[in-house]
Amino acid sequence: MKKSQEFLRTWVEISRSALIHNIGQFKKLIKPRVKLMAVVKANAYGHGLVKTSKIVIKAGAKWLGVDSIDEALDLRKANIKTPILVLGYVPEFRLADAISNNIKLTCYNPETIEYLGKLAPKLKKVAHIHLKIETGTSRQGIEEEVIPEFIKLVKEYPFVRLEGILTHFANAEIPSSSFTKGQLAKFRQAIKIFQNYKIHIPIKHTACTAAVIAFEGTLFDMVRVGIGLYGLWPSIAIKNLVRKKNIKFQLKPVLSWKTKVAQVKFLKKDSPIGYGCTEKVTRDSRVAVLPVGYADGYDRKLSSIGNVLIKGKRAKVLGRVCMNMMMVDVTNIKDVGLEEEVVLLGRQGSEEISAQDLAGKLETINYEVVSRINPLVPRIYA
Repeated sequence: MKKSQEFLRTWVEISRSALIHNIGQFKKLIKPRVKLMAVVKANAYGHGLVKTSKIVIKAGAKWLGVDSIDEALDLRKANIKTPILVLGYVPEFRLADAISNNIKLTCYNPETIEYLGKLAPKLKKVAHIHLKIETGTSRQGIEEEVIPEFIKLVKEYPFVRLEGILTHFANAEIPSSSFTKGQLAKFRQAIKIFQNYKIHIPIKHTACTAAVIAFEGTLFDMVRVGIGLYGLWPSIAIKNLVRKKNIKFQLKPVLSWKTKVAQVKFLKKDSPIGYGCTEKVTRDSRVAVLPVGYADGYDRKLSSIGNVLIKGKRAKVLGRVCMNMMMVDVTNIKDVGLEEEVVLLGRQGSEEISAQDLAGKLETINYEVVSRINPLVPRIYA
């Protein structure tokens, strides 16, 4: 029987065992009473929303975090009953979908609470909300001085239940960041305000991947693990911290991205290659054409500087990455043939191209590298 990869031009392979391993690593860092939210927004950072969610739930994730109501509904349609928190904005006309499907909402606008307060009784269901506290990231969130106004507003509407409060750190990727400590202090002050009003908050949560590793005081009742879930480090500084402190903590990359050789051709020295003739081969060369390009998520900025793996060796990208094709130099790699497997991201033999490697060439972060792989590229769960 043929493997499904044999029918594909390009595909992403997801390691179930690596996902399960990474969940286990984070569970070791938190107390049993602390819930673990798996952040699966942006198609699970490129890893595949529904199947990844099912794997991490079996591995011990108690909550799922998404960005949009559409992501949340896709999970509900897949018969996932785990608590889901929408971290991003939900337009008013979609709030009924959230209430009807028991999807929790991050709130920071009084208008949203007022709308929920009037809508929920009509649906005969409770709207569960988490108030986001602004502590220094300057994105979503409410300032400390308006917290009493929001408390009063929530009390007006019995069908709106304040289930949690949260904040998000701007700089947790830098260990011992004084800014992060300042944000944490502001969040603790916010907790005191709720306590002064005798408001019980069942779930307080602040910690992202980096904070779970580097800032023990941020754990509270739940942690939100995103990038680390997928075996990627939030920063080199956090990775070095683990090594320096000799913490028994290891992340395993979950995702590999592959394609095939679509053609091998010979070019004479000084032949131009690709759009714009931006590069010429500097010797008589063998070139492999690959059926993958920037439309699939392989960044055009990797033109002439990227590498792929073929037969366990690095092959340089030649010329511009095209929409659906790219060319690589296989002159020094023997016996490269049609449909030879090519690794764009991942390991082959003793060589590896990591998301961090590509991020370095692109002057960006590993989050962007994996999350921008086109969702239409098939995901295969190994």
